[in-house]
Amino acid sequence: MIFDRSKQTLILDGKKLTAQDIAAIKSTDVEMPLHDIFDFLQRWFDPSDYITVHTSGSTGTPKTLQVEKSKMMQSARLTCEYLGLKEGDSALLCMNLRYIGAMMVVVRSLVCGLNLIVKQPSGHPLADIETSPTFAAMVPMQIYNTLENAAERDTLEKIRTLIIGGGSIDPKLETEIKDLRGNIYSTYGMTETLSHIALRRLNGEKASMHYMPFETVHLSVANDGTLVIDAPLVCSQTLYTNDIARLYPDGSFVVLGRKDNTINSGGIKIQPEEDERLLQPIIDVPFAITSVPDEKLGEAAILLLEPVSEEKLDSIKAAMRSILPPYHVPHTIMTIQKLPLTGNGKINRKRCREIATELI
Repeated sequence: MIFDRSKQTLILDGKKLTAQDIAAIKSTDVEMPLHDIFDFLQRWFDPSDYITVHTSGSTGTPKTLQVEKSKMMQSARLTCEYLGLKEGDSALLCMNLRYIGAMMVVVRSLVCGLNLIVKQPSGHPLADIETSPTFAAMVPMQIYNTLENAAERDTLEKIRTLIIGGGSIDPKLETEIKDLRGNIYSTYGMTETLSHIALRRLNGEKASMHYMPFETVHLSVANDGTLVIDAPLVCSQTLYTNDIARLYPDGSFVVLGRKDNTINSGGIKIQPEEDERLLQPIIDVPFAITSVPDEKLGEAAILLLEPVSEEKLDSIKAAMRSILPPYHVPHTIMTIQKLPLTGNGKINRKRCREIATELI
C-alpha cells in the first residue's frame, strides 16, 4: 500500500494516472461523471494535509468538516486489509463524491492500487456494467433497485465484496440479501470516522445482526446508553454518538436506535426503531412508531401507518400484543395517506410526531 501522496497513482478504467497527469487536466474540461473525480483528485494532491467533507444531515444539521488526508488513508488501509482487497482488484465508484463514503472509494483505490470504475451516481449503478467489479460500495436504495432487474441482479451477484452504507437496511431487503452470492456487509460509521469503523455480514454462514469493529477501534457505552467511539487511527478525538447501542463480550455491538427518537412513556423507555423491526413481518405498508404528549404518561406511543383494510387493522392490533414487550404496545393507531420521509428516503421522525399531535 502507498501512503505517500506524491507517489500515488490512480488506475482509472485501466489507465494509470500520476499526480502530474491529474494536475494537467482541468476538471472543468472533463465531462460527467469524471468531472467530480478530477475535482476531488486535484484537491487530494494539492499541498494541504486536509480536505473538506460534508455531512449528509441525516442525523442533524449538515456541517462542513476539515479532515486529515493521512487519517483517510489509514481508514482505507483498515478496510482493504479487512476485506482482502489487493492491487489489481477493481472498485466501482457510483456514489456522490460530495460525501465521505464516495471519497473513501477513491482513496482506497489510491492507497491499494485498485482499478477504479466510475459511474454516474444513480439508482441503477449496474445498468450498463459489462464486467462486475471486485469491490463496490452502494446505498440501500441502489441495492433495492438493482435486485428488481434480473440482469443487474446477476451483475451484482458477481461482485466479490459489496458494502452497503448511508442508511438503515429494511428487514425485507435484508432477507433478500441473505440469499445472494458474494461477501456482503452493512457498514457502521459516520463522516467523523471517515466512513465505517465496523462491519456486519449480511449473507452466508457468517451473517449476523452484530457489527464487529476494526481491531484498532475501542467502543464503550455512556450512562445514557449511547455508543462512544475511540478510533485514534481515523479520528483524533473520542466521539460521543446519539446511537443507543448494546455491546457484547466478543466486542460486537448492535444499534437499537437514535437517542433523539427514544419515547419515555410512563418511565418506560421505548426505542421506536427496535419495535418497528419486530413489527415489520406483520405490517406490509409503510409505518412508523412515534409519540404525542400525554398528561399521565408524559409521552404516549402512536402507530402511524398508510391505509389498510379493517380486517388487516384488526390483525395488526392483535399481533402487536403478542409481539411487542409489555407497555410498548402503541396506545393509538392512526392511518395517514402517506408516511413522511426525508430526502434520502428515511422516516421523517419530526414530521411524524407533528402529524400525530395534530391528529390527536
